[in-house]
Parts: sequence; C-alpha cells; structure tokens
Amino acid sequence: MTLQTSNSAEPETTRPRVSVVAIFLNEERFISEAIESVLAQDLRDFEIVLVDDGSTDKSTMIARDYAARYAPIIRYLEHPGHQNLGQSTSRNLGLAAARGEFVAFLDADDVWEKTKLTEQLAIMEAFPKLGMVCGAARYWSSWNGGNDVIIPTGHRYNAIILPPEAALALYPLGKADAPCPSDLFLRRDVVVSLGGFEEHFAGPRQMYEDQAFLMKLYLATPVYFSDRVWLNYRLHADSSMAEAVSQGRYHEWRLYFLDWLEAYLKAMPRSPDRRVFAALRHALWPYRHPRMHAVTSRSHEILKSAWRSGRRLGSLAIGERK
Repeated sequence: MTLQTSNSAEPETTRPRVSVVAIFLNEERFISEAIESVLAQDLRDFEIVLVDDGSTDKSTMIARDYAARYAPIIRYLEHPGHQNLGQSTSRNLGLAAARGEFVAFLDADDVWEKTKLTEQLAIMEAFPKLGMVCGAARYWSSWNGGNDVIIPTGHRYNAIILPPEAALALYPLGKADAPCPSDLFLRRDVVVSLGGFEEHFAGPRQMYEDQAFLMKLYLATPVYFSDRVWLNYRLHADSSMAEAVSQGRYHEWRLYFLDWLEAYLKAMPRSPDRRVFAALRHALWPYRHPRMHAVTSRSHEILKSAWRSGRRLGSLAIGERK
C-alpha cells in the first residue's frame, strides 16, 4: 500500500487535530474499553479510525455499532473481502484514511489515561521539529488480578533525541526499552514521508512490525521520551511476544528484522551514521557466525565464572606459577 494524503482538498479548519488509528483482530473482550478510553480524553479535537483486520468474533459488530452511533467522529474500515492482512497493512489503511495533522495508534486491548492526547500534543507544539512523542508504559496486569509494573521508554527522558541516537540506544539494537505502539504520537506528514509500516512484517513476523517502523523514524527525525505514563499496556497470553516465546521462534523473527534493516540502511539515499552499521553488525554476528559465537559465548561464561570466584581463583593461579 502506498500512503497518500487523503485530505488535501479539505479545509484546514474542518480537520481534526489528531487521528486515532485503532486496529483490531478478534478483540471482543477489550475493544469497547479501548474505544471508551479515547472518548474520555480531555482533548476533544480528534477522530477515531477503527480498522478491522478480518475479525471473526463480535468485535466487528461492536466496532460497527460505535461507528454508527458516533459518526462522523468514529469511522469503521476493513480490508477488501474482510481479509486478515496483518498489523502493518491495517495501520497503513488507517493512516491513508486519517485526516489529522497528528496521528496516535491504539491496539484494541490497551487503554489510555485521559490526559494522553492533551499532554502529548502540548509537547509536539512546544518542539515543532519533533516527529514522535511517547512516554513510559504501565505493563498492566492488575486488570486480571496481577501486579502492574511501570517500564520507562527510551534512555533519556524529557529531552529531544536527535538521529540516530535512539536507534543505537533502544531495542532491538540497544538495551533501552522500546515504545509500545499504543503510546506513539506522531506527525502524520513524517509517517507518510517514511512510507508508513513495512507490510511484509506479517503473520509470525509481525512481532517486529513496530520495531521496523520505529527504526525508520529514529533515523529520520528527532523524538521525545517522556517520563509520564499515558498507556495501560494490557498483558495477556494472546500477545505477539507471548506467542513468540511459546513457539520458540524469537530468534527466527529477530534475524528477519536484522536482515531487513541491513537492506534498508544500504538503500537509504544518504548513508546513516557508521555507528548504526557497527551496531547492526554486532547484532548479526551470532546469526552469521554461529559456531564462533558459541565458542565466544562459552569463553565469556568461563570469564564470568572466574570473576565470580574472585580472590580464591587468583590465589590458586599464583600457587601454580610458584
């Protein structure tokens, strides 16, 4: 899908400031709660684009009902023939229909705090060069009787991060935690200029569809990681990460992402910072040199064991030399 600006002929004053693109697939348990969390926002200048990725449960009926009751604020979209085409294609369908200057994403099992749009928009307006704002996330287990955990996003907070710093610092090339898609607040023209989401990250590989998009974003535009918590990220057994772990295919999908990133970097009109290539080579090393990596990993474990042994091992070594 080629993203286009669908609102070029529409007067500026009639467009919403923010388009909320909410994709869903068989989320009848949670979709109403997600939609209601948008309707409860203290910023009122928004639209909601509901994108059905081929649901076979009652979530289609629920979404259509909201669109009928809240038209034109809420719209319902689906793929031709009610197909299931994946998260990236669904997000791009919503983006193509979005009319706002800004766009925010929401997965239908997540819930927003009521000040999310107001506070994120204020940051964007304060720093016009920013392409994206996001915050910390509440990894939400209390909805099902568990304990919640606040996970900060990014490596530096409440500051403008210039390219390519975030690409190097955040997962999957770095160690800092990456944003949840449901917390992203972006300038729509920036998203369109990047071509939106990579649609080949579909099926099992869609675990990395958000990371591929974010990598393009980190390399192209300044971003901002707030310490505010705007998102309740629902933890449950049906999530894509849970699926990856249960199937034992995490490394297969990670390698697909890294191979894609290598091709993307080489195809960029302007070659990115050399540090990005170096970080990518480091990430690819275990996959392209598996035997050598196994030896290196074993040596590393031996060194760690030796370090933990401390003085006792050192004393023994001195005794042997004597």
